[in-house]
Amino acid sequence: MVVIPRSISEKETLVTLSDAEVTLSGRNIFGPTPPGKAVWCARRTPLSPDEIDEVVDLIAKARLGHTSAKLPERLWTRHWDSIMTVVLRVNARIGWEPAGWKIGAASTEVQAAEGLPGPAPGRLHRHGVHASPARLARDLFINYRNSECEFAFRLGADLPARKAPYTEPEVAAAIECLMPAVEIGDTVFEDWYGASAYLGSCLDNGGAAAFVYGEQTREWQRLDLPNVRMDLSFNGRFIKSGYGRAAMGHPLRSATWLANWLRERGLGLTAGEIVSTGTCTGHFFGAPGDHLEVDFGSLGPVIVDYL
Repeated sequence: MVVIPRSISEKETLVTLSDAEVTLSGRNIFGPTPPGKAVWCARRTPLSPDEIDEVVDLIAKARLGHTSAKLPERLWTRHWDSIMTVVLRVNARIGWEPAGWKIGAASTEVQAAEGLPGPAPGRLHRHGVHASPARLARDLFINYRNSECEFAFRLGADLPARKAPYTEPEVAAAIECLMPAVEIGDTVFEDWYGASAYLGSCLDNGGAAAFVYGEQTREWQRLDLPNVRMDLSFNGRFIKSGYGRAAMGHPLRSATWLANWLRERGLGLTAGEIVSTGTCTGHFFGAPGDHLEVDFGSLGPVIVDYL
């Protein structure tokens, strides 16, 4: 039996959960809105410059102050360009040292379940990046530990901004190594699936909070990545499996998408940065005291303990 807070910002509300109550989505600690049950807001119009400033200020202050926040309904919108603008500006405002990027909702199943028009990128920050086995302190998170099993690439060469789209062979040539990984999501909003529907976590840096990586593989192009399997175990109990094809059909395709998403905004990737290509096992919510082990077969395990 494990006693945990429903969110770190609600330390006074304790819930007793047994491992038997864990589902394929993990512990039932994602807020009042269940996965796939978000109610979309009616607004499709862009946020005004003043509204963008307000949303950026709200998220950045909560991140820096390590507190929860509530997004007023008048600032809810389904306008995707406004959401992407907020992501970039929040990270610029926070100013934390970057380590790369993650891609949220790379899976078409997640996009369909949550009604997203496409993937949701977010910045990985240096203080959240850890080698496996990792013991992740509570102060890395505000409300959640949404654990996503995936593949990540580390770049050995720059992919700078340019006019022409990047091709998959060009991105492959810039990759130094492949790493099995667990990317851990968090958001300042207490309802993961209910802050402007799923778009709340998209606004808040795509939910990016921490990242744990395993052994590096340089000869990754010899692997049949779409069919490489990963098995997620939780507190010693097998939960579910996933395959590399969940990341846009191939993790390289996902990384190429990110390179072009940045390119379209006058941005680029630099040597040494990490690109985590999207969950292959869906969402899995953990809590303090939980132990995750992901078996990537010949690529080795990734082990995470939440302190």
